[in-house]
Amino acid sequence: MIISIMAGGPECLLPDLTRYKEMTDFWVGVDRGVWSLLEKGIEPKCGFGDFDSVSEDEYRKIEQRLEQINLYSSEKDETDLEIAFKWAINQKPREIHILGATGGRMDHFLGNIQLLQKESVLPNHTDIDIYIVDQQNIFTVKTAGSYQVTALKDKKYLSLLPVTAKVTGITLSGFKYPLSDASLEIGSTLCISNELISESGNVSFEEGILMVIRSSD
Repeated sequence: MIISIMAGGPECLLPDLTRYKEMTDFWVGVDRGVWSLLEKGIEPKCGFGDFDSVSEDEYRKIEQRLEQINLYSSEKDETDLEIAFKWAINQKPREIHILGATGGRMDHFLGNIQLLQKESVLPNHTDIDIYIVDQQNIFTVKTAGSYQVTALKDKKYLSLLPVTAKVTGITLSGFKYPLSDASLEIGSTLCISNELISESGNVSFEEGILMVIRSSD
């Protein structure tokens, strides 16, 4: 099962939804993200949030269209997206794609990125591929291991950023800038803007946690 979550970020940063319409088994809307989906002709199975970013008229229409609405107080210890994200993980899907989670307020954007790095979430990365996606970037987090990466026509750059203080044993093959048994520390830009030189390559590392970012100009 593939779950796609639409948050309430700026619509100008959303990726082309054509691919996601075809691949998604279960759509989830978060706050204004529910309304964004409905406007695009996508019927989410459920919605999460305090819905403080929609008008009363929009919310009435949301109530009429959705089978399940999980309504929360605006005063809580988790963001609406974190609540929806936790729910999605508990469904044990094969993939989770989070859209509408970048841009706008930087505190929300950075908080959303850090959702992928939570200690309680990290073990799920071995069984669930989790991505935050916008028009220009795809973010994911990987624990130590070996991973094949394939070329994306619209995202030619691949960057690696350390989530832990140090990542060791990094080996890159099939890339313009290969590495062998390298280390990466917080603050290093060594692995920014690499590129595949063939249809696929390999990223492996022995210790630590990496954020992988696929990007376009």
